[in-house]
Amino acid sequence: MKTSTESNYRIYIVTWLILLALTGLTVGVYLLHMGTAGVTIALSIASLKAALILVFFMHLRQESKFLQGVFLLPIVLIGVIIGFTFLDVWYR
Repeated sequence: MKTSTESNYRIYIVTWLILLALTGLTVGVYLLHMGTAGVTIALSIASLKAALILVFFMHLRQESKFLQGVFLLPIVLIGVIIGFTFLDVWYR
């Protein structure tokens, strides 16, 4: 029978391995010299990595829905601002 601590360690190790794989993927995107598409992909990967850290290592999934919303709202707004910035640069 697994204890709670064993399953927590398993979650942390799997999350860490996923973060390592995503870091390798980011390096691979950099080495492919994809231009603006590479920047978009790298930012998407970085956002996914940040989300994994927030949810699993900072225990955001265990907080109330209100606190999750308060914490995630600025992140969503920054994403929208970055998206509009990319649109402005691409259509100039």
